[in-house]
Amino acid sequence: MPNPYSILFQPLTIKGVTLHNRVVLPPMVTNRDLNGAEARAWYRQFADGGAGTVIVEAARIPQLGDKLTADSLRPLAESIHAGGAAAVVQLFWPPPERRDRPDRITLDDIGTALGQFEAAAATCRDAGFDGVEPHGAHGFLLNQFFSPRYNTRKDAYGGGLEGRMRLGLEVAAASRAGLGPEPLLFYRHTPNEFDSYGTPETVEFCRRLVAAGVDVLDLSPSSEQAPGDRAAQVKALGIAPVIAVGRLGEPDRALEALREGRCDLVAVGRGQIADPDWANKLADGEPERIEECVLCDQGCFGNLREGKPIECIHR
Repeated sequence: MPNPYSILFQPLTIKGVTLHNRVVLPPMVTNRDLNGAEARAWYRQFADGGAGTVIVEAARIPQLGDKLTADSLRPLAESIHAGGAAAVVQLFWPPPERRDRPDRITLDDIGTALGQFEAAAATCRDAGFDGVEPHGAHGFLLNQFFSPRYNTRKDAYGGGLEGRMRLGLEVAAASRAGLGPEPLLFYRHTPNEFDSYGTPETVEFCRRLVAAGVDVLDLSPSSEQAPGDRAAQVKALGIAPVIAVGRLGEPDRALEALREGRCDLVAVGRGQIADPDWANKLADGEPERIEECVLCDQGCFGNLREGKPIECIHR
């Protein structure tokens, strides 16, 4: 009998990098040292479990090239590759010296951040990763620059859509400069942030991101109405592969998102923490064997809040 989940296991080639399936481990902070053996084992289990792409948790850009060097990170990239997955690092811009809103960020802060994104991308490239992903989603500082709710600046980085897009586009261009032409550049964006901006603005931003060198658009999250729905209008543009996320650990929701053409790749976070072999079990046509996430949020979000390494307490 044909495997009904076979669409999840079609390869996808992007600029010469072949992802062996459509399953992505999204970036999730783990409270593990990325230079250490524990982090290598943590990420390797998901590659071994069948994920085609593993996105390593948000790495703070000031640390890349400093605490996190190409030499110290290379074993992590190698461990993910050894499991058969593409390896990507998410790049995170922490607020400088508690200046945690766009109106508090100086032009010097912006210049420093752009240099750090470029250097961080180069460090990840030299460590052997297949790409990087600036984190421009979920209400963090970079996403706030896009949001009229938070961005009250009166200079070139605020005001209308053009100004609110500017920093994200400059971050993408700086990251591309650091990577060079071959590695993949992802960008994570929240399509609809508390209704302060909507899909048309996101669509235009995504057009411009691709023009700035982005290869993969990571749109997070979906709404509760339909899996991958907020990614669908960007996917319809046909300008770059699109990742969707949002309760896609439920196999039928992941299947629907791909089958209905709302995205190209599905990110499964807590579902793979609950069962790192999530992808392999679906590839074998055995969804009934998956250890389902019960959404208790104790070992993942609970441990995260307490500064402990995250885990699934039900495993």
